[in-house]
Amino acid sequence: MSRTATIRTELDDAETIAAAVRPDNTSEIDTRVDETSGGADADGVVVTTVERETTGGLRTTADDYVVNLAVAKRVVQAAKRHADATTQP
Repeated sequence: MSRTATIRTELDDAETIAAAVRPDNTSEIDTRVDETSGGADADGVVVTTVERETTGGLRTTADDYVVNLAVAKRVVQAAKRHADATTQP
């Protein structure tokens, strides 16, 4: 019997962030964007489903994924600040 977790994160730039974390996906990890369920301040929801054989494996994979997601979010935010700073007169 496998264990499954689904992590839903409302984000600006959801497509970009999902694309940044998708390379880490294995056959047991699926990351997609649900653009219709983002809140007023988000343009989409990154939805990742993780399936593992053990509870420990699920916990470790989910923890790694959340760290990767946080890093991707910070990188996108920094890139946007840089782009904004270079395009202002």
